[in-house]
Amino acid sequence: MNKVTDEVRDFLTGELRFAVVAAINNDGTPQQTVVWYELRGDSIMMNTTANRLKTKNLNRDPRMSFCVEDGYRFVTVKGRGELVYDRDRAQADIRDLAIRYHGQEKGEQMASEKFSKEERVSIYMTVQEVYAYS
Repeated sequence: MNKVTDEVRDFLTGELRFAVVAAINNDGTPQQTVVWYELRGDSIMMNTTANRLKTKNLNRDPRMSFCVEDGYRFVTVKGRGELVYDRDRAQADIRDLAIRYHGQEKGEQMASEKFSKEERVSIYMTVQEVYAYS
C-alpha cells in the first residue's frame, strides 16, 4: 500500500501513541529512536535536537522507516526525511508536539522553559510505502 488510507490516518491520529523511527548509521546498521510525531496531510512531522545521531544520519542518507504499534495492530511507513533547520518553524513544531503529548498548559510550559533554549530541527517524512496490520 503506497498511501495513507483513512484507516491508517485514524490509527495515527486517534489514540496518542509513540513511534519508533529508524535511520541508517554510517556502517549500514539501523539506528532506532522513540519519537513524538504528528501526521500532517500525507507527511509525518517529528522534531529533535540538531545534534542527535538521527539528525546526522538523515543528513547523510534521508531514507527512514517509522512504526507505531498498539498490541498486535501496527502501521509501518517507509520514506525519506527532510530536515528543516528554520528556527521558528522547528520551535513551532516542537511546541505543537508538546501540546499534543502533554496538553495545552504543560506543552506550552515545556516549549518555553526547555525547548526554546535548544537548537531544534523538524523532520518531515515523505510517505513512500505504508503497511498496516489490524
